[in-house]
Amino acid sequence: MHARVATFELADQSKLDDEIDEMRRQSAEGPTEGIPAKEFLMLVDRDGGKVMAVMLFETEDDLRKGDETMNAMSPSAGGAMGRRTSVEMFEVPLHMG
Repeated sequence: MHARVATFELADQSKLDDEIDEMRRQSAEGPTEGIPAKEFLMLVDRDGGKVMAVMLFETEDDLRKGDETMNAMSPSAGGAMGRRTSVEMFEVPLHMG
C-alpha cells in the first residue's frame, strides 16, 4: 500500500465545515475519476490552521495516477483549504484498521 499526503494552510476557518460537507457530498457520488484511491482521510488542526489530506492506494502505479490527477486540479477559488504547502509520498508497510 502507498500513501499520498498533501498539507494545506487553512485560508478561512469559517468556511472549513462547509468545504468538508461538500467533500462528503461529492464522495457519496463515488470516487473521483482518475483517482484510484482505496481510502481517504482528512486530518484537521483548527488551532494550528492546517489540513492534511491522506489518500491510500493499493499499488505504486495507482499512487502515480492519483498524484497526477490531483496535481492537475486547481483548489476551489475562495475555498477554506487555502494554499497547498507540501505533497509527500510514502510506502505503507503496516495498516491496521
